[in-house]
Amino acid sequence: MISVNEALDRVLALANPPEGESVPLEQAAGRVLHAAAISRLTQPPFDSAAMDGYAYRHADQGQPLRVIGESAAGHPWTGTPAPGTAIRIFTGAAVPPGYDRVEMQENTRRDGDMLTITEPSAGAHIRSRGCDFSEGDRVEPGRVLTAADIALLAGMNLPQITVAKRPRVAVLAGGDELIRPGENPAAGQIICSNDLAIAAIARAAGAEAEILPIARDTEDSIRESFDRAKTSDLLVTIGGASVGDHDLIGKVAGALGMERSFYKIAMRPGKPLMAGKISEMAMLGLPGNPVSAIVCATLFMRPLIHAMQGLPLQRPIRRARLTAGLPPEGDREHYLRAQLFPGDDLPAITAFDKQDSSLLSVLSKADALLIRPPHDPAHKAGEIVEYMPLFH
Repeated sequence: MISVNEALDRVLALANPPEGESVPLEQAAGRVLHAAAISRLTQPPFDSAAMDGYAYRHADQGQPLRVIGESAAGHPWTGTPAPGTAIRIFTGAAVPPGYDRVEMQENTRRDGDMLTITEPSAGAHIRSRGCDFSEGDRVEPGRVLTAADIALLAGMNLPQITVAKRPRVAVLAGGDELIRPGENPAAGQIICSNDLAIAAIARAAGAEAEILPIARDTEDSIRESFDRAKTSDLLVTIGGASVGDHDLIGKVAGALGMERSFYKIAMRPGKPLMAGKISEMAMLGLPGNPVSAIVCATLFMRPLIHAMQGLPLQRPIRRARLTAGLPPEGDREHYLRAQLFPGDDLPAITAFDKQDSSLLSVLSKADALLIRPPHDPAHKAGEIVEYMPLFH
């Protein structure tokens, strides 16, 4: 068995360099920027008014001013500024060269064409040309594009950008006992939930996920599923990766030339985790227990899908205070399902009493994985521990 950190390093090594594709900007939110986006213009393209009011020369402050024109957004004033003059101006409108201040209209009094600054405010209230960004400025790749990023790129006059292609992920659950939600289970059958959950995690990480038909406990059925997945970037199998007469995933993968990175990991839940590559397709073999599969997908599949899009490793480790004591830990790194609560200096964290790897009801209530290192000693209430947020 290998450690969690070593396993994660080996999993990330399975990622091929991401490929890019050009998409309309309106389709880019949530995608990963693959190539630098370079601004085509300067924003603002001219000195502009930060508020409605009057533009004038600071040198003329304190004397009556004659209003000689008006500048509105999209309709700039084209006259020539002169000493002792001002123009009516509106937010976002161009400030003509020669005027160096804008006074808000609330601080002025106007009588016909004559204007008096009644209460000069501090500051020029002018947004200088290029104060936001300039032509040639870059947005560097390797980031998930947010709504704010889309607004920035639109302002840069970029109708198309290059994003990382979404990894194609095939999700395969196997077992004669499995049936689809909505069907009536016969004796010895259970509802297949794992593949839906794993596909949901994959999609949330930016992948295109396909749920394959449930494979039966025969080599032919599993081989057919592998063949269907061969154009994927990642095949994620669930169950069938541990030792047993009916655990055929590893056997079929090996026959297809899988280069195994590791098998078995020193963690709970999720000891029987397998990873490797079949030709150019990465493969993860997750445990069959529902909680084990979801925890392993969170710890390993999610970072792998991020790496396939050119994103750096994000493994947010945070700290919280225990609300109740914990017994000594065994020889495997343990990820306990837990709940977070508000605290004074740090959040408070409570591990659930039930930690069985089949209990989906417990996992559904959890919002954190409390991390126990191997051979971690007992802890008392109030001590600080580490956790990872759970992303539902």
